[in-house]
Amino acid sequence: MEQIQRSIDAVVRALIPEDVTTVELSRPRPEFGDFSTNVALTIAKLLKKNPREIAQRIADELQKSGSEWLESAEVAGPGFINLRLTQPALLQLLDAEPSKRHAGKKIVIETNNPNPFKDIHIGHAMNAIVSDTIANLLEAGGAEVHRVSYHGDVGLHVAKSMWAIREELEEKPLEKLEAIAVADRPVKLREWYATGATAYKDEAFAKQEIEDLVQDSPHYDDPTLQKIYDTCKQWSFDYFDEVFAKLGSKPVEKRYLESDSSIEGRKVVEAHIGDVFEKSDGAIVFPGEKYDLHTRVFIAGRGTTLYEARDLGLMELKDQDYHPDASYIVTAEEQKEYFRVVLKAASMISPQLGSRTINISTGMVKLTTGKMSSRTGDAINISWLFDTLRQAVLDRGAKDDAVEQSVLGAVRYWLLKNRLTSDSIFDVEQSVALEGNTGPYLQYAHARARSILRKSKVSASLDDAELTADERALVSRLTEYNEVLHRAIGELMPHHITTYLFELCKDFNSFYEHNRVIGDPRENVRIMIVKKYAEVLHAGLQILGIHAPEKM
Repeated sequence: MEQIQRSIDAVVRALIPEDVTTVELSRPRPEFGDFSTNVALTIAKLLKKNPREIAQRIADELQKSGSEWLESAEVAGPGFINLRLTQPALLQLLDAEPSKRHAGKKIVIETNNPNPFKDIHIGHAMNAIVSDTIANLLEAGGAEVHRVSYHGDVGLHVAKSMWAIREELEEKPLEKLEAIAVADRPVKLREWYATGATAYKDEAFAKQEIEDLVQDSPHYDDPTLQKIYDTCKQWSFDYFDEVFAKLGSKPVEKRYLESDSSIEGRKVVEAHIGDVFEKSDGAIVFPGEKYDLHTRVFIAGRGTTLYEARDLGLMELKDQDYHPDASYIVTAEEQKEYFRVVLKAASMISPQLGSRTINISTGMVKLTTGKMSSRTGDAINISWLFDTLRQAVLDRGAKDDAVEQSVLGAVRYWLLKNRLTSDSIFDVEQSVALEGNTGPYLQYAHARARSILRKSKVSASLDDAELTADERALVSRLTEYNEVLHRAIGELMPHHITTYLFELCKDFNSFYEHNRVIGDPRENVRIMIVKKYAEVLHAGLQILGIHAPEKM
């Protein structure tokens, strides 16, 4: 690929010495070649000449200079140039290693951030799956990636749960906590938060009691309250680890807590009153209107830090711990304006710190009931998703290990297959289907390819035989993977990989329908193509965090 790019660049530079254009290569339909470029249309305007004439001149020069890799260069349409590689060059491209555009970089990324004392809902699953996959992309690009998490262990949501726990377990609360079975703990946490949230909304007396429990610190004067807090917070973290493992996410190496970032954030904000922040009615605010943003409160009038100050503190803590070249935060699109304010304040405090922190926005995940939120405690939780998907997979006839593999493939693929900024409407039945654009379809495709390979007894090779048109078209399609991966890494957009893998599977199915593999005189060639196909599928699924089964 790089050799092709350099060759075309050299010819174009000979026509126009100034570096005024970029030669872009695209992939045409197989019958038109392996690569195509419209560079002649661009430079014809600069040279004020007919684009077909320019295209033909470039094609002729490429034929002279690129004989070791170029089989043909043909002009089409108003001035497109279609390039067909020699078979050795095509096979060399098939075996090429992907580029490492992030080699030498150290990157921190938050790969989950649910708050303890609350349940995990499908929105949390989307955030975790997207951020974990972005981490995979960064690693594939050669970066040293550190996965971390961030959790609100203080604040109003904790107070709501603590109030409800205290109300329900009024007598001998610690003994009652101890008696709750491990499997029931997530359910109880969900119920307590819902009870506290409802009481806060509907009962004035309860609201006041809950607000009295709000604090920046995780340390309570009452030893019983402290024990309840410590116990239930650990329940939450144990549950988080279990859920995110089920979702296929790699473990985090460090948990950051709001109680810690609050301390750091307070120091940062108070140190910059006057040059970045202002006092307003007892609160400390960032005057965003001065910068065409929103004014936001960082420290409330009652003296407690808010999310804004805590996020500043978190940025400082991550910088102290890792000194990263970049720090990624994945959030829903609705938090985009919030982070514009926080990052503006951060850049005024430390231009380097502000520029290193990157907020990636995603769409929302919805069901037929619409957007989900956990603020009222009635969000659709992750247990429902797991149970519903598992039953759908069982109804489809899956058995044994294939059930959990299919659940994982279904949820991850469905939440990654569209552009990140798009909202996702989760369809349980469609997500587990073995036909169509789904994770289980790709998993089945991989298992099918491995089954073909197990049946073959010949020595696989592509070296000595001239490829047929169908074989060559599929090999050319396989060589696109590194380009797709490069684009996905550059844009941090996993949907480029999902789209490519789905289209690749359709191309392979068409090939397999018209070209016998096992028992054919060309079995040694075709079995190697199947092997390369399975390897590409495996590599792509691995980036997506989806298990590629040998059997299914």
